[in-house]
Amino acid sequence: MIGLCLGLAGVMWAHVPVDDFTLAWTHTIEKVRWEEDYRVTVEGLLLGEARVKGTGAGMEIPDGAELYNGSWHYRRQLAPLQPLRLGRTPEAGDYEVCFDKACHSLSEWLGPPRASQPAVELWSCIDSIE
Repeated sequence: MIGLCLGLAGVMWAHVPVDDFTLAWTHTIEKVRWEEDYRVTVEGLLLGEARVKGTGAGMEIPDGAELYNGSWHYRRQLAPLQPLRLGRTPEAGDYEVCFDKACHSLSEWLGPPRASQPAVELWSCIDSIE
């Protein structure tokens, strides 16, 4: 089954069997929530809609974004990401992966963010256990 792999440099630390998910996090300075919807494809992670609750330092709202339900909604045309690299440190907090109407911090699969491992990559992959 295709799903979401979590790891670094092609080494899988965890596999989440999902077809799509929302990546969410809170901006470390402005304390504003960001969300990005992804579809898991063989080519990589395909970004769909993204949302942000407000603006601030380094948080410009993209051209064409529309405000509704308290968030700015927008789309960017990007090639599938394979991998998607995320900075992950104790100071910044953790990311959430949301699917099936629930959100899960990356800590559930990877343990808490550590200064000694300041990044994680997400990519589409096939679970070889099947």
